[in-house]
Amino acid sequence: MSDRKTVVDSPIGPLTLVADDDGLRGVFMESHRHLPAWVEEARLDAAGFDEVLAQLEEYFAGDRKEFDVRLSVTGTPFQRRVWDALVEIPYGSTWSYGQLAAAVGVPGAARAVGLANGRNPVSIIVPCHRVIGASGSLTGYGGGVERKKLLLDLENGVLPL
Repeated sequence: MSDRKTVVDSPIGPLTLVADDDGLRGVFMESHRHLPAWVEEARLDAAGFDEVLAQLEEYFAGDRKEFDVRLSVTGTPFQRRVWDALVEIPYGSTWSYGQLAAAVGVPGAARAVGLANGRNPVSIIVPCHRVIGASGSLTGYGGGVERKKLLLDLENGVLPL
């Protein structure tokens, strides 16, 4: 399999999309923390990204609440459990790290869940931005807390992008 990538403009800045023959592997923002080495190694090739681009455009327009693109993510079994739980957080809602830990069956493991959440390779599509601190604070986000706020505001109808 050969990874390919493209960089596209979005209302929250450039997004780097990475895919292989099985599906979408990653969505990364400019200056993204925890950028896997395979992103840099992927060859530039915009072919095959039409569906994800259309769905992202609908999302940023406020017309899409869930994504249904084929994913090809890799991670530990625990990370995958956390990422699977993220898609259960309803559009426009937030969960605390503790709520997410309880949802994956490890109450009290908010820190471990936070680390797995931070390694989510498909930002926006798998909505890691919907996880916040127990106090309601917008804690860390791979794409930056300011982008997290923009995405949450978009979903709550506060800020049209």
